Amino acid sequence: MRKKWSGLALAFVALVFSAAAYAVPPTAEILSYACAGCHGTNGASAGPSMPSLAGQSKVFFIDAMKKFKSGERSGTVMTRLVKGYSDEQIVAMADFFAKQKPAAQTTAVDPALVAQGKVVYDNACKRCHLENGKEFEEDTPVVAGQWLKYLQIQMGEFRDGKRKISEKKAEKVKSLTAAEWEAAAHFYASQK
Repeated sequence: MRKKWSGLALAFVALVFSAAAYAVPPTAEILSYACAGCHGTNGASAGPSMPSLAGQSKVFFIDAMKKFKSGERSGTVMTRLVKGYSDEQIVAMADFFAKQKPAAQTTAVDPALVAQGKVVYDNACKRCHLENGKEFEEDTPVVAGQWLKYLQIQMGEFRDGKRKISEKKAEKVKSLTAAEWEAAAHFYASQK
């Protein structure tokens, strides 16, 4: 009888320890795996219409995720996916991606548009998108080295009013033509 109780006690302890192993919350790296299908391993973008998350500002990442979660920012997948994460998990992922080394994408750009885009950058963008878009203020993303297609999509949404832009940025870019937005996209995509 004693053997039977010892066996049951051992089975109970094993069950408790195995359940505890499943109760450990996922790490930020594990949480980032859900992002890898679109945003690439460790945040290095997997496709031309997706931004790289590696090296992004924590503040920008958290703000973007909150906007997707609330519906303020639209997205085909993001608005649904982000609702599955707690605020703490979003902060953990922001910290994880901020620590990753940015990986510039290789994309064909028009050298003449790159030169025109540099002028646009100098006149309208460099105050917030520092070092040719490689550095950032806290609430501004890294745009240097992103895919050209992604930049064209996002800049088109800003230009057409489909995506909200902050007042300080709107003041700087309100007079830009479609050609200047396109040139800026080529400039940022060319930066490594």
